[in-house]
Parts: sequence; structure tokens; C-alpha cells
Amino acid sequence: MMLHLFLLSVCVFASSVFAAFGFTKSGNNYVIDAGSSNPLVFTVNGGSCDVTSIKYRGTELSEGNTHLSSGLGSATVKVESVTANSVKYVKVTCTTSTLTHYMVVKEGESNVYLGTYIKQEPSVGELRFIARLKSSVLSEEYPYGKVSTTAGSSSTVEGSDVFVVNGETRSKFYSSTRFIDKDAQCVYGGSDVIHVCVLAPHPESSSGGPFFRDIESNNAGAATNLYWYMNSNHVQTEAYRTNVLHGPYVMTFSRSGIPKLRDIDTSFFSGLSITGYVPESGRGYVSGTASGVPSSFQTVVHWYNSAAQYWAIASSKGAFKSPAMKPGTYTMVLYQGEYKVTTATGVSVSAGKTTSKNIASTETTRNSLWKIGEYDGQPTGFLNADKFLRMHPSDKRMSPWKPATFTVGSSALNEFPMALFQTVNNPVTIKFNLKSAPGAATLRIATTLSYNGARPQAKINSFTAKAPAAPAKIDSRGVTRGAYRGHGEVYDVSIPAGTLVAGDNTITITSISGSSGTTFLNPNFVSTIYEILLSYSN
Repeated sequence: MMLHLFLLSVCVFASSVFAAFGFTKSGNNYVIDAGSSNPLVFTVNGGSCDVTSIKYRGTELSEGNTHLSSGLGSATVKVESVTANSVKYVKVTCTTSTLTHYMVVKEGESNVYLGTYIKQEPSVGELRFIARLKSSVLSEEYPYGKVSTTAGSSSTVEGSDVFVVNGETRSKFYSSTRFIDKDAQCVYGGSDVIHVCVLAPHPESSSGGPFFRDIESNNAGAATNLYWYMNSNHVQTEAYRTNVLHGPYVMTFSRSGIPKLRDIDTSFFSGLSITGYVPESGRGYVSGTASGVPSSFQTVVHWYNSAAQYWAIASSKGAFKSPAMKPGTYTMVLYQGEYKVTTATGVSVSAGKTTSKNIASTETTRNSLWKIGEYDGQPTGFLNADKFLRMHPSDKRMSPWKPATFTVGSSALNEFPMALFQTVNNPVTIKFNLKSAPGAATLRIATTLSYNGARPQAKINSFTAKAPAAPAKIDSRGVTRGAYRGHGEVYDVSIPAGTLVAGDNTITITSISGSSGTTFLNPNFVSTIYEILLSYSN
């Protein structure tokens, strides 16, 4: 009798762990079981494509719906069993007039593989996947921790998305990672530490290039939200790509830690009739050597056209090879860090072939009196540049924002403000001493991002330079959201002979704009370098 009960309990345990792979229909819902050793079962609404329940190892993880954008509203939902190359899958296809969204489960894996084919951008101005999960189970965020946990906020700093928690500013925007650096983005917690992660092997159909960044996670109290932003108007610098497949991307469930992007294989999509999916056999490569970038900078090569974007980091010797690219003709860009140093057009990629294409920086050696910063396309080393990605400029942990005086040769770089806000720390004054008058010169100010039309106007000793034209507008908050990368305007100010003198000289840089704002939402710009050039050619 005891043996019988023991065998029965083993059978019950085994059936709960190794559940039947497949799907069943319950009313208007589809219940999908991954048949994995750590059971994953989720429910899809047959009228909206919303995932209304996610159970992992028997624990309900959903706190609201998991879906695209804020939900499709209604969709045609088809669920089917598919076998490809002797492997079983459940494939969910959700169709609307503007997109087709796929969810795929591979037998025995606690993963949901996703792909989103769009004909046009959603009217809300962003294309995102969001999993709304229980904060009581999954309270922690990875990789940046509490910077985007807004649960328990005591006040709002800006809009409805920057808050104060325990005296620190926090926002979902502070969870961002550059595309080129992305790996897993996760939320986790529970007594046996469950990790739920999103990984995107390559955001080829997104916009913004290798240095774009967007929201990844947010414990908002009511729910912990895990995102994959495919497109948004958050500091948008490039047109959205449409009539393309975003993905594959994957939501993983694990008790064994954080997965790695290098371990994700989505090549099986080639056998599942996914609209817009291009297998590796239908792609090509670009390889070559990048030259002219100093060894102190990361060398990045970037390819783009209206249908796709790709990038690669060159080796210490400049060698590079692209990811597998869709056939087409591309523009190719070389970056010194994030600073664009040359562009080539007409780079052709064909399926099954590798195009050989070298690229060289067009930057030349400059004869300069001094420089503040570096040509890296970032505010590296400037005041508060080590903090702004993960907190609001008003945060008490920030060094004070105030009009600054910087003395060339004695002031430290971190005394020079990374951003100049029109009514907060305007202007910045640069003092320097020259042994002799140099004659005519050029003051170069390289910026990375402008908000609300801000640009620099210079006064050199008694000479006031002409106000530059307003830069192209980016309709989005910038540095207050932890953003710094826009169009990267470079301003060259001609300094007439006789303006710079032997002895003491003063330059005043003022942030100007025809617009206005309040405090840190005043017009402002972010800088990467200030330099006085005696002669140069580009």
C-alpha cells in the first residue's frame, strides 16, 4: 500500500513538472503549455492577443496584460501546432490591419519567442512589447537595479514619469542601455529567485543606430514592467522602419540566473512562415579594416538604409565584420567613440556573399591652442556626466548646477558642466592665457544633443559672435530622461585676427533659444568638446 502511494505521488509530481506540450482552448482563451521541466503555462485572449496569465512553476506572474504598445484592442488570433525539422512548436499569430505579431513556444523550453511585423508605426508613437508582472514576486531589476524602481514614490519631479523615492530621483528612463551594449534586461525575485528576461539578438528594424537607448524595466509598485522598445519618439533621430519584422526577440523564464545573448538561437524561425523573416542563407556580410581612429577610442562601424541597421566594433587593429545583413545598398559610417568621423555610401550587400569595404577617418591633425573634452560624441568627464544616465539633474547626488568659470590649464574637466541650461547655469566662462596673439582662429563647439532649440553663442573678449541658427528640433525631453545623443551639431565660430591677445583672454558661452521652459526643462544643450583651432582642414 505504501509503495502504491509512493508511486502515485511520483507520478503526480512528474506530471506537474513535465506537463503536456501544446495548447487547449477555453472559451475565448488559448492556454499554451511549453512542456518544460520548469513548467511555463500562459493564456492568450483570442480576441485581443493579450497575454492575460503567465504561470511559471505554478506561480502566477501576471499583473495585468502582457502585449504590444498598450494593447491591440482587437485582433484576429490564430493558434496552431507546427513541426519543423522534427521539432514541435506552438505558434500564435495575431493580425490587425497594420501589423502581425507572433508568439512561438518551442517544446521543452521556458521561453516565448516573439516577432512583430509592422506596416506602419502605432498612432501612439511607439512600438513596444510590455510584460506587466507581479511586483510582489518580481520586485528587482537588472542590470541597473533601483534607479528605475518608482514604487513608494513620495513626489513627482517631472511629467508623470520622474519620481522621488527615499530622497532619490528615479524613472523608467534610467534603465536604458545603448543598443550596441545590450544583453539581457530582466526583472527577478521570489523565494527561489525567478528571472524573467527579454533579449533581442539584433534590433535591425529599430531606429536610431548603435547608440540609441530606451526604457527597459520599471517596478512601478502596482506592477513590475519589463519592456522591449522597438521604436519610440524618445529622442528620435531617424525615421521609423516599416514593412519589416522586428525580431525575433525572446522572453525567457529561468531559475538558473541571467541568460546571455550569445546563447540565444532563433534560426528556427526560418521554418515557421514568419512574415519578414530573412534567414542567414538569405543574407550577406561586409568586412574590412577601419583606420584613422586613435587607439584610445572605441572604433564602431555602422550600416543603415530605410529597411535595416547594423553595427560592429572593430578590433584593436581595425578589422571588422558585420552581422548577417539583409541584401541591399547601405550607407556606412565610422565612429570614433560616438563621434562620426566619416561616411561612405553605396555599400552593396548580396545574399551569400561578403563585401569587402575599408573605411578611414577623415579627421586630420589639428593645430589647436587648447581643448576641453574629447571628440567622442559623449559628455565624457564633464560635470555630472558620471551621474545623469541614472538620475534627474535635480537629484541631491548631483554636483550643483551653476554658472561656472573654467581656467584652461588649472581647472579639472569635471568642473565644466556637461549641459548648459538657459536659466540654471548659464553662462559658462572660459579663461586662458596666451604668450602671444595668434591672429585669426576658430572656436569649435561640438554638441551631442539640443533641447528646445538651444545652441551656443560665444563672446570672445570684446567680440560677440553671430548667433547660430536653431538646430533641427527633436520633439522629446533629453538630459532629464538620461539622454544625451541627438543630431550632434558642431558649431565653428570664426574669431577675427586681433581678437585674441597676448596675456589674459575670456570666452563666454551662453545657451540661447527663442523658446523657454522651467528649471531643467529650459532650453539646453549637451557638449562633447570645446577647442580653439589655429588651422585645420576637414
